[in-house]
Amino acid sequence: MEEAGKSRVKPEIDVRFFEPPTDLARCFTSFYLLEVRLPPGEIVTDYLQPEWSNFRFFESDPPTVQHVGSGEVINSPFMVSGPSCGSVRFSIGTTRMWGIGLLPLGWARFVKRPASDFSDGAYDGQKTEAFAPFRPLSKIFSARHLSDEEKVDAVCNFFRKIADPPRDENRIISTQEAMVDPQMCEVKAFAEQAGLTVRTLERLCMKHFGYPPSMLLRRQRMMRSLAAFMVANRKTWTQAIDGTYHDQAHFVREFQTFMRMSPTDYSSMPHPVLSAFMERRQKIWGSPFQTLDSPGRRKDRAPE
Repeated sequence: MEEAGKSRVKPEIDVRFFEPPTDLARCFTSFYLLEVRLPPGEIVTDYLQPEWSNFRFFESDPPTVQHVGSGEVINSPFMVSGPSCGSVRFSIGTTRMWGIGLLPLGWARFVKRPASDFSDGAYDGQKTEAFAPFRPLSKIFSARHLSDEEKVDAVCNFFRKIADPPRDENRIISTQEAMVDPQMCEVKAFAEQAGLTVRTLERLCMKHFGYPPSMLLRRQRMMRSLAAFMVANRKTWTQAIDGTYHDQAHFVREFQTFMRMSPTDYSSMPHPVLSAFMERRQKIWGSPFQTLDSPGRRKDRAPE
């Protein structure tokens, strides 16, 4: 087998997305099923971009996962990632994975702990007590007598049973709606559009979004640029850079901060998993990255 991440074999990748029902639409980005197939013994390496929290359940051969710059490596059939502002390196072989993308309201309703306590973290869901209530989901996803659609229905019923409307629900929604505005770049305007004082916005963002408002706006700007670059099949960074950056040097510094590498280094790497996943998400879901989704936006789905 070639060195991890150096395999020239292109994996076969299938992705399916399942839309949350209306009553849970503001809690989840989507439910998704990813299947990766490689020759025996082969693995590929890729990098996740900053994202909201995700639960990921692997039926076999879970990948190794590591936040870039961290020495901790996670390998578990039930992996949890907190909201992130950094890049995550993973090496994966043949596997089948179910994923659940949690929006800030979903984190508030189901995890019920300060999101800032889990920011930029990867966790073994089988060992971390905060995620013990969600371990039964593994049995649902591995149930062979259920179809994929029936599994999603069962998972939705699971979450309905444990859902408690958080006191901040309306403020969480208005904050996320303001945050995804592509013209939003100042905290004062962010607070005004969310209908909050700056101080209240700061407390709410740390508790439910995991970061202060200024960091969230910086992350959105970088993700808009990364999405423009990836969706256009690697046009130049100059063409992809968000218009709210001062200049290209400003963008390069910000990209380095979030991705822990330069734009040139990132674009020179193969992205065998992320590219396939992102392209499918853009086609089916209308958005390449979950951080760009509006809360509860009904997706215009194309036939799968």
